[in-house]
Amino acid sequence: MSMKTITLGSNSFDYQDSGSGDTTLLLLSGWCQDHRLFKHLIPLLAQHYRVLNIDWRGHNAARSYDGDFGMDDLTADLVLFLDRLDVERLIPLSTSHGGWANIALSQQLGPLRVPKTIVVDWLMTGAFTDLLQNLQQSQRPESWQQARDALFAEWVAHTDNQDVINHVQQEMAGFDQEMWIRSCREIELAYGQFGSPLQRLEQLTPERPVMHLYSQPHSAEYDQLQREFAQRHRGFNPVKIAGASHFPTLESPDKVVMEIRSFIG
Repeated sequence: MSMKTITLGSNSFDYQDSGSGDTTLLLLSGWCQDHRLFKHLIPLLAQHYRVLNIDWRGHNAARSYDGDFGMDDLTADLVLFLDRLDVERLIPLSTSHGGWANIALSQQLGPLRVPKTIVVDWLMTGAFTDLLQNLQQSQRPESWQQARDALFAEWVAHTDNQDVINHVQQEMAGFDQEMWIRSCREIELAYGQFGSPLQRLEQLTPERPVMHLYSQPHSAEYDQLQREFAQRHRGFNPVKIAGASHFPTLESPDKVVMEIRSFIG
């Protein structure tokens, strides 16, 4: 599927518009990722839904953008994009820390336009010490690359899936120092503002169905944390998919699509 280009404000964005149907899905990657994260997912989803996928500001092929920006700008870009394409009702699907903008969008547009949402591989706990240290080291010009490479090594340590390895070591590595530093700054700010993704979901009003698809970490405590949250918030649906990586859209696309279709109904 070829990419289209749209200008929103003073920035140019790359996006895909595939399939058709009564339901529109909006696919959102994390920071320093792009549409290639969904290369297996889009053809499968487009058989049933209209599927939009937009690369974030500065994440287009040209890596062009007009000055510094943050998480609020990403959300504002999405609103402009959806309004320009006359999308009245949608279900966002975000991966990793794209979840912060997803929930902000869901909050801003309300349940009539966003009746449900999906988050994928969004670490539901707060920023534990090692993560916080990595985020802070990643914001320093002298240590950002070492901190980034430590994460990359961890993400591919237990998988032989070439799509995952290529996504991390080639596609994500293609984003420069400035974007990586910005992404870690904004992620740290989000943790500081909300505490954790679960706490952010608690503040989503009015409450609506949210599915979390994930494969990692392999932790009984982590699974239990989400089950307990689901008992207090009946709309929250954590679904664990067998997998060796943090990238189920690449590693297990058929299973991901099956769960999405079940959730949408």
